[in-house]
Amino acid sequence: MKYLILFLSLIFLSPAIIGQNATLKANDNKPERETSASHKVMIIPFESRLYMGEIDQKINAETKLTAKEIKYKFRDGLNEQLYKAFKANKFNVVDLMEDTAKYKKDLDGIYQYLTYEFQKVPDQENYQPPKKEVEKKKIEKGQLNVESNSDARFMNAKVTNAKVVPILYGKYKTDLYVFVNQLDIKASGNKSPTELGDGNSNRKIVVHYTVYTLDAKEINSGIAEEEFAADLNNPKKIIDKHFSKIAATIVQRVNKGLAVPKK
Repeated sequence: MKYLILFLSLIFLSPAIIGQNATLKANDNKPERETSASHKVMIIPFESRLYMGEIDQKINAETKLTAKEIKYKFRDGLNEQLYKAFKANKFNVVDLMEDTAKYKKDLDGIYQYLTYEFQKVPDQENYQPPKKEVEKKKIEKGQLNVESNSDARFMNAKVTNAKVVPILYGKYKTDLYVFVNQLDIKASGNKSPTELGDGNSNRKIVVHYTVYTLDAKEINSGIAEEEFAADLNNPKKIIDKHFSKIAATIVQRVNKGLAVPKK
């Protein structure tokens, strides 16, 4: 009787086991994708000299904050919003603005080996890391002319010392590095050199950034932009309402960069 029960159990269980094995084999054939939970991000704030604020005078008139205080609030606030956005997407995060005394030595060391270059803003729909452009020169009427290029540009960051990232990984176990390269806060009426008319009636936040992996692969870079009202002069409200949207955009792009199937 025991043998009969065992035999019948095997008959009924076999399809389930076979199905489970088939599922596992099918999953094995799928390309492996990165997940946010497996990554630890380091957020590097922009250098103080790379803040371009056109509304500081208006903010000062309303809040009495000094230029130095305004810059610090925006620098800290942008990192904070990036921290929140990455955490909301299940990333582990190290924010180098969280404790400026604790991270000062590391931050100074990073800045020492950073170089910046204005490059063409990448197409986020079909992202490719920007390449160094070669100036096109030609002779016209006996004169050497350099062709101008009106394409939009952003401040891209390059690490000049190959040891920097491995050292940071060894200390913090971070494998993604988000460099905030520059912050522009443009006044109303701003426009690009090629635009006609009176320009934008709103103000605009422009964040230049670069994202590297541990193996120095640039998985995303460019600018993230957000407009805000011309009468808004409260840094906290600007940070909470508008920096948060910029942070969400950057995280979305990082996720997209990580979603490329492994080869």
